Amino acid sequence: MSKKAPLGALLVLVGIFLFTSRDNVMGPGKVMAYFWPSLFVIPLGLLFHWMYFYATERRGIGLLIPGGILFGAGIVCQISMLFDGWAYMWPGFPLAVAFGLFEFYWFGKRNRWMLVPVFILGSASIIFFVAFTLGTIFSFHFIGQTTAAVALVVAGVLLMLKKKSDDNSTY
Repeated sequence: MSKKAPLGALLVLVGIFLFTSRDNVMGPGKVMAYFWPSLFVIPLGLLFHWMYFYATERRGIGLLIPGGILFGAGIVCQISMLFDGWAYMWPGFPLAVAFGLFEFYWFGKRNRWMLVPVFILGSASIIFFVAFTLGTIFSFHFIGQTTAAVALVVAGVLLMLKKKSDDNSTY
């Protein structure tokens, strides 16, 4: 892969964004407002990773914790900025901390106690992501109150018309 591939991917993403937002005039201020995570936070996280892998030749293991946190938080912030999803993306911040700690575990001495906060933060983050995602998908605003009412009535009728032989099964 070419060393210019990340720059090419960034240009493609910016081009797609500009194409999809043709009704908005994009000036330097608006580009900074939308892409500040990709311009500042994510590169800082990548700098910490570069320092660990190349500058310290894998001796500065502590660099991975802030590197992983900044990289993960930068991804969360960039997605939130592009899709205005701050209300749904906030569980990504504890996941970013779990990512940084997991990198410390993976590339370090593999202290198993490091997995405790990784598991707690990662699990809580995933549970909140699922709860907010399912809550949005099944909310009345998304599918409509009438559709939800009809689905509940149909499910209730199907449960009532179920054969009695299914109810007498042993457990």
